[in-house]
Amino acid sequence: MNRFRLVALVCGLALLLWPAQRKKKEEETQTLQVPKELPGSVTGDTRRLTFYVTPLSNKGLLSPQIRDALKALAHQAGNDTVLKIRAFVAGSGDVRRVRDLVSSAFTDRKLPLPVLSLVRSGGLPMEGAQVVLEAIAQTRKEVNPNGLAFLSGQPATSADPLDPVAPLTAQTLSALRQEVQAAGAEPAGVLRITCFLTSLENLAASRQLVEAEYPHAAHDFVQTQRAPGRAVAACEAVARLRSSMGARLSFASLEGPAGDIGQSPVALVGAPQVVLTGTQISFGYQEQDSRLAFDRLKKELEQSGASPRDVAFAHYYLLSNAIAAQVRKIRGEVFDRAHPPAGTMLLFEGLPSMDAGFAVDVVAVK
Repeated sequence: MNRFRLVALVCGLALLLWPAQRKKKEEETQTLQVPKELPGSVTGDTRRLTFYVTPLSNKGLLSPQIRDALKALAHQAGNDTVLKIRAFVAGSGDVRRVRDLVSSAFTDRKLPLPVLSLVRSGGLPMEGAQVVLEAIAQTRKEVNPNGLAFLSGQPATSADPLDPVAPLTAQTLSALRQEVQAAGAEPAGVLRITCFLTSLENLAASRQLVEAEYPHAAHDFVQTQRAPGRAVAACEAVARLRSSMGARLSFASLEGPAGDIGQSPVALVGAPQVVLTGTQISFGYQEQDSRLAFDRLKKELEQSGASPRDVAFAHYYLLSNAIAAQVRKIRGEVFDRAHPPAGTMLLFEGLPSMDAGFAVDVVAVK
């Protein structure tokens, strides 16, 4: 009898422990889910686009700050569909974490994946802050009934990198003011303004100038490089058009001396849809490497039903002046030389790839 009781006890214990052992085995063999790849381009409704800039945080290292920024963006956007994120990352953290965490966050919430432009900056205007996100989203109702104007960042420069940037900010804002007028827009209609500066020292002076003129816009201030070769300030913007332009895409010029002859100051977008791309990176520093980046951009546009001639605005994130010369040469061959897109071309601290020379992203009409 005791023998039978002992056997029954052993069997009972085995039955009790078996689920736990099975669960432990399953946990041991469980693999991490690979983040889904983000798209290279998305299409949005011009008249329903909204623009956001996330607040800065200095809590924790890069990954917690990325998660906090994504939570803040989700709160800002509400029911809007986020189409594109442009992330500026400061510090020494792995910028590729942004891509993985963006993919995971949107996948977990069962939302469409956005395109991503990812750039390493020289700094952000808060001690310890490592990331800021700019987003373009699509809302449910028309908020830009007449279309949008994309306004180039016109750099104001000084040969001495230690010169204060506030006077340079005033100069670039003067050019931006002319662009707003040329677009037929008004300061109250400016939706987002991003100021790229080579120094954040005495940022309050530059911020005051921007906020006084464009109080209703989402503002972003980004230091481009930690050790620039000269002092630079360049403010770009997006504005709501006051009246219908009657064309899919047109460009406006400014009075006075021409700036960058390879790009237009103002792009006026009346097309019902726009294509937004993520950054295409050149892997290498030779002209052929730069051409391959433009080739990939062209293919991405074609897959979305657009072409280089449809590009309204281009961002160029450069890592050297030699690369800048290559890009200026090639863009004249790729885009419509007679009607070049608006854009901003500046030197930055870095890009996600160690062998990157530059990156480009665009807004194109469809």
